[in-house]
Amino acid sequence: MPLLRAFVCLALVASPALAQVPPKPFTEPLMAKADEVPPKPFTEPLMAKADQVPPKPFTEPLMAKADFHVHIKADLTLDEALRRSSADGIYYGIVVNGGLSFPISTDAGLEAFLAGMRGKPAFVAFQAEGREWVRLFSKQTLEKFDYVFTDAMTWTDDGGKRMRLWMADEVGTITEPQAFMDTLVARATGIFANEPIDIYVNPTFIPAVLQADYDRLWTPARMKAIVDGLAANGIAMEINNRYRIPSAAFIRLAKQAGVKFACGTNNTGAADLGRNEYCIEMIRECGLQPGHFWMPPPDGRKAVQRKPLLK
Repeated sequence: MPLLRAFVCLALVASPALAQVPPKPFTEPLMAKADEVPPKPFTEPLMAKADQVPPKPFTEPLMAKADFHVHIKADLTLDEALRRSSADGIYYGIVVNGGLSFPISTDAGLEAFLAGMRGKPAFVAFQAEGREWVRLFSKQTLEKFDYVFTDAMTWTDDGGKRMRLWMADEVGTITEPQAFMDTLVARATGIFANEPIDIYVNPTFIPAVLQADYDRLWTPARMKAIVDGLAANGIAMEINNRYRIPSAAFIRLAKQAGVKFACGTNNTGAADLGRNEYCIEMIRECGLQPGHFWMPPPDGRKAVQRKPLLK
């Protein structure tokens, strides 16, 4: 299903005769020139003819032609997101969040979201929030998504304090940054080993009070632990446009280890939904090629189908 929907975004043109003419396959990778501005191949909104075009699978990874982490929130509606996807030539993964104390914390909420996305020219993704999500949702519902991802931004420390790392009041004062980082790495690698996720998003994020020391705190040993955990569990690493993480050094290390990459934003609305500028920058700086990039897996190979939900 993800590959069937995916072709729609790159196949649409204004001609009403398209449905009668078999599309030609791409002859080169879709992001062969990372420093070029993505083309605008569409002349009308995607939704106008999405159901009339015979879908075909992509034959190459999308690289910066896909943003796998787009939220419908604040002033960004689904219709506007699909219009921008069409205009910019970037295929979106539309994401719903779910977890403890979130508006969606049951299968019923996820099923309603899936129903609303049916037939739309976009990937459909689930963002797992917190560590409790594995006990809240069923495999039968989760495997209906094209992919599942999470981050290491919500966890409980050794003293029993649950925190969300982007919330300064929950993080509080960090008196021992080195010990905090060791705990963060331990929590992240535990997620990789135990949770059935396809992508590690917002990767290497640290609280605002520590961000000035990002390069110093992410020591080679800590970077290696993250990269080894991703590689061992077949999890892709997001190159995040909003936070501009991970660093080029992190990306090069992950590349050497065979970790795949996925471009994503994690937008808060319409204003900060860009065009994968940071991802394009890292493609160029780190020498990334199509083979280094992740694509949504076929049915039967999704993480939630390969790894059990540990209740």
